[in-house]
Amino acid sequence: MLVQNGEERLREFTEREYKETVTEVTKGIWHVLGMGHSNAIFLEGNTGVILIDTLDTLERGERLRELIKEKTGKEVHTILYTHMHPDHRGGAGAFRDTAKEIIAFAPKMPILEHTGMLREIQMRRGARQFGYALSDEENISQGIGIREGIAYGDKYDFVPANIVYESDWEGREIDGVRLELFRLPGETDDQMAVWIPDAKVLCCGDNYYGCFPNLYAIRGSQYRDIAGWIRSLDRLRQFPAEYLLPGHTRVICGREKIEEVLKSFQAAIEDILLRTLEGMNQGKTEDELASEIRLAPQYRDLPWLGEFYGCAEWTVRAIFTAYLGWFDGNPTHLHPLAPKSRAEKMRKLIGGTEALIEAIRQANEEQDDQWCLELAEYWDEESADEAQNAQVRQWKIQALRRLASLETSANGRHYYLVSAKELEK
Repeated sequence: MLVQNGEERLREFTEREYKETVTEVTKGIWHVLGMGHSNAIFLEGNTGVILIDTLDTLERGERLRELIKEKTGKEVHTILYTHMHPDHRGGAGAFRDTAKEIIAFAPKMPILEHTGMLREIQMRRGARQFGYALSDEENISQGIGIREGIAYGDKYDFVPANIVYESDWEGREIDGVRLELFRLPGETDDQMAVWIPDAKVLCCGDNYYGCFPNLYAIRGSQYRDIAGWIRSLDRLRQFPAEYLLPGHTRVICGREKIEEVLKSFQAAIEDILLRTLEGMNQGKTEDELASEIRLAPQYRDLPWLGEFYGCAEWTVRAIFTAYLGWFDGNPTHLHPLAPKSRAEKMRKLIGGTEALIEAIRQANEEQDDQWCLELAEYWDEESADEAQNAQVRQWKIQALRRLASLETSANGRHYYLVSAKELEK
C-alpha cells in the first residue's frame, strides 16, 4: 500500500513488534519471538521436548537449542513443521542428533507439475521481495519478522520429515503431551494447526499473523486458495483457545481477544474476495478493481491488519486471474501487440525519442513516479546514446526509491529498492 508515510509506518511497526521475547505462555509451553524471522514454540514432555518449527537457519536453530536446554534441561525429541516454508524449518539441523521424529502434513493439493523449472526466476524475484541485497538500515524488516539469517551469511539446514500425514487430522500423545494436529490449508496447502487441549493452546502456523496476510506473493507462487484460507480461519475460531500462538508476530491471550482478532481477520479477507468477485461479474477489469478495492473502513485501522506484508491490491489481482484467467473480456486484448512493437508505436505517437525523454524528465521532476516508470517502459536503449540511457536509468532509480518510501509492505518496498540497486550497477 502506497501512503505518504509508508516507510515510517513500517519502521514503527517493526520496532514495536519484533523485540526478542521468550514467553512461558503457560506451564511447560514457551513461545519464542524475534530470535529468527519466524517464531518457534516448544513444549516440555516427560523426557524430552516437542518443538514446533525450528527458526530459519542453522545458526539460529543452535541458539534455540541452547535456550531450550536452559529452560527445560532437556533435548528436542520431536519436531512439528507447521509448513514447509524455509524460514520455519531452516534451523532443523541443530536438532538432527536428538530429534527421533519429525512430523508434517502432505499438501492438500500438490504443487503444479514442473514448477521446479521456475527455480531461477522465483529465486531472483524472491531475493528482491526479501531484500537480501539491502543493508539493515535499508531493509528495516521483512514485515512479519526480523531479517532472515541468510541475509547475514547463515545457512539453511533442512531435515526432511520422517512422518508425513495424508489425513486432515491426527491425534497423538507424545511424551505425555496430548496433541491434535489439523491440516488447515491457507498460506500453504500443507499448513498444520496444533491444538493442545489440556492447556487450551492453539498454534496456528501462518494462517494468522498480526498484519494483512500475503494472499499473493510477489516473488511468484501458485494461487493461494483464499476461500479455503477463510474456511481454515473459521475452523481456528471454533477451538476454545485461551492462547493463540502464531508462526509470526505476538501471542494473543484470552478467548474474547482471540475471537475478536480472528473474526475481523477472516471478515476482512472475505470482504475483499467477495467484492472482487462482484466487480468481476459486473465486467470490471483487473486494473479497475485493483485501483478501487481497499480494506473496508472497519478493518483499515485494526493493529493486526496493517499492510506490512501482504497487500489488498495484490490480492485483488490474484483473485481475478485465479477465477477468470488472464483475459479481461476486452477483445482488443485477445492478441495484443508484442511489447517491442507497442513501444515503437508509442514512441512515434509521443513524437519520437526526444519527446519521450522530455516526458520522462517532466514526470520525474513532478514526482509523478508511477507515470515516470510507465513512460520509461517505452524507452529503447538500443536507439539512444549512452548519456540519454544513463539519464533515463537515473530517473527510474529516483522513481523506484521514492515509491519505496511510500510503501508499507516490506515485500513491495524491498522490490522497489533492490530493483533500483540493480539499475545502479
